[in-house]
Amino acid sequence: QVQLVESGGELVQTGGSLRLSCVVSGLPFNSYTMGWFRQAPGKERDIVAAISWHGTTTYYLASVKDRFTISRDNAKNTVYLRMNSLKPEDTAVYYCAASSAKWKVGRRQDEYDYWGQGTQVTVSL
Repeated sequence: QVQLVESGGELVQTGGSLRLSCVVSGLPFNSYTMGWFRQAPGKERDIVAAISWHGTTTYYLASVKDRFTISRDNAKNTVYLRMNSLKPEDTAVYYCAASSAKWKVGRRQDEYDYWGQGTQVTVSL
């Protein structure tokens, strides 16, 4: 059974930082591209960042580039999203996702095979 379990979301003030974690089980983690998506109330789910299976190729949404960092630890089956200089517009449920297309850093939801349940990030003024 494949499981993706996110943690680390919480209420934080503008300018603060958080680190989200996603622990994966039930699949060969080091053969999967991993992504973080987010969904704000009333909006579509969008890619935030993605990282290749070997960790050397990444993608970032333009509005988070230079503030967020995606990383992975294949020995721990875990992908991270470090978020600095948080803004109210970063408020959303954050989901991690796994894609078996390991040679591609996917940006679309339909490129990902497995999803976590999400963790809430709320940035207050």
